[in-house]
Amino acid sequence: MKIKIISDSTCDLSPAQLQEHDIALSRLTIVKGDGQFEDGTTITPADIFAHVAAGGDLCSTSAYSVGQYTDLFAQYADEYDGIIHINIGSGFSSCYQNACIAAADFPNVRVIDSQNLSTGQGHVVLEACRLAKSCDDLDEIAEKLNEFATRVEASFLLDQLKYMVKGGRCSSAAALGANLLNLKPCIEVRNGKMSVVKKYRGPYPKCLANYVKDRLSQRDDILHTELFITYTPVSEEGLAAVKEAVAACEPFDTVYETNAGCTVSCHCGPGTLGVLFVRK
Repeated sequence: MKIKIISDSTCDLSPAQLQEHDIALSRLTIVKGDGQFEDGTTITPADIFAHVAAGGDLCSTSAYSVGQYTDLFAQYADEYDGIIHINIGSGFSSCYQNACIAAADFPNVRVIDSQNLSTGQGHVVLEACRLAKSCDDLDEIAEKLNEFATRVEASFLLDQLKYMVKGGRCSSAAALGANLLNLKPCIEVRNGKMSVVKKYRGPYPKCLANYVKDRLSQRDDILHTELFITYTPVSEEGLAAVKEAVAACEPFDTVYETNAGCTVSCHCGPGTLGVLFVRK
């Protein structure tokens, strides 16, 4: 059975991974000022950071429309026996709802709610690629992916709260207190939504190392096959601290490094890093 894997551009997989697995992307729209841009092609995270640093408002994202999904599925519906599309979590965007409406016109399309974003979603995409090679039943693949999505653990540590404040997700007073105390918040995806679960204190590289230790150490419920280190621009010292902390824990078969895309960049800003993996 010939199956095509498609994902929203929010999956943050590397260009090499997209090419290796022949993954097509539905690229979300990024709104910057009065302009609209295509995620990853006509706008990059660096463009977003430069715009905000120059005093511009935060950029925002716009969901892929039903019509866009219809056109995308139509490109592959005749050429492939089946299409598996993995969306950014339905708690973050209307993309999943729109994709489901579009898929109703295509009997060989299955839409998956990743319940996640960034490489949390990317984990589900890579699992879909593996299943597409070993399973010929679209409904069975969808069932397995829906279960797999519940076991993805995604979190990020933020170096600063400027973007959260500008986006209305954090008060100025709270941010001032965090800055005075040198606190770095850890946000985690839980039940398809992001929330602050812990705050670290001190220099950011030290906080990053402690964050990794807390996420990975002394746990027997982690599937040690793949781990993503995904980030917006961070210091070399910070990235080195993360790699050292990951290496000190039980080893993973594969550790990927990827850059966080426009969606994470819009909401969290530079200096954001996460380790994302799957539970047993």
